[in-house]
This record gives sequence, structure tokens and C-alpha cells, in this order.
Amino acid sequence: MQTTTDSAAQQSATDPLRLALVVGSNRHGRFGPVVADWLLGRVRDRDDLVAEVVDVAETALPMSLEPTPEATAALSGITPKLARADAFVILTPEYNHSFPAGLKNLVDWHFTEWQAKPVALVSYGGLSGGLRAAEHLRQVFAELHAVTVRDTVSFHNAGAAFDDRGVLRDPSGPNAAAKAMLDQLVWWGRALREARHRRPYGG
Repeated sequence: MQTTTDSAAQQSATDPLRLALVVGSNRHGRFGPVVADWLLGRVRDRDDLVAEVVDVAETALPMSLEPTPEATAALSGITPKLARADAFVILTPEYNHSFPAGLKNLVDWHFTEWQAKPVALVSYGGLSGGLRAAEHLRQVFAELHAVTVRDTVSFHNAGAAFDDRGVLRDPSGPNAAAKAMLDQLVWWGRALREARHRRPYGG
């Protein structure tokens, strides 16, 4: 006999995953929106992902982690997006061999929203392509009981990789890397969504 939980799990196995794309830079003149627009194009080409954007630059979260009325108001536009997401892509630059303080602050304001969900990492920078920032984020999300997928997308010398219209000069490599990463994210997203339906994660 099929239970309600079984029916919900089977339905969730075929529904598109709700993806939250977190744009992690709030620096003046940032390059992040160019990479974010490219990535959203790759997501829109798929029928297994539906994306929402959470932009650190559009938030006004205090650094004190104090639940003030101002913090509550800022969180009202962020937390629901993270809570309903089945999976995340974190887009980060590399500042001084790590990721931005504003991104860490947004991550730290939340906990259960990340739990038992997959996280993919996209980075950009100079010679390193932001990979050191991405590796630091793996440690953070492990502490938050999230699962980071193996493959990443990184843009080395990112400014030169895109033309003045924000179009990749040579899209073949990044597009292939994005497909591999998103395929992994979808596998983990479906598996973990089904697991959460069957048995809530206790942490």
C-alpha cells in the first residue's frame, strides 16, 4: 500500500528543483552580475531547475547578528528564498585568498535553511579563478550540514573571458563545466529532497 509520504517522494522526484543562486559580492564595480547572468542562461536551458536570485548587494543585514527590526525586515526578503530552495549555487569572487565578508554574513544569518541540501560553487578572479574562496566555502557548508558537489566552475582572469556585452568569448569550456556541475547538483538535489520527505533531517 502506497503511503502519502511515498506519493510525495515520487512526485518530488520529477518536479523541477528550486534553485537559489546567491550572488556573493557587494563591492563597487563588481563583476559578479556578468557571471550570474551567464549562469542563469545555463539554468534556463534546463527543465529540471527553476532559479531565484539572492544578491548580497541588495541586502542590508547587520554584522552583529542581532535580531533587530532592521535585520528582520532584511531577512524577510532572503530567508524564504533559502528555505524553499532544494539546492544552491554560490557565486563568489576571491578577496584576499577567501570569499567576501558580506557573503559570510548572509550565510551566518541562516542555519536550518542550508541543512541537508546540495551546494554548487562558481568562482571568479585573477590567476586563481577564485578557487581558494570556493575551497573555504566547502568548510563553511560542511559545518552547516550541507553537501557541496565536487565539480565547480571557475573563471580565471574573468574580465578577459567576457566581452563588453557580457558574452563569453569562448563558451565551450565554461558551458561544459556548468553542465557537469549542474548535473551533479540535480542528482544530489533530488536525492536529498526525497530523503527529507521520507525522514526529516535531525542534524
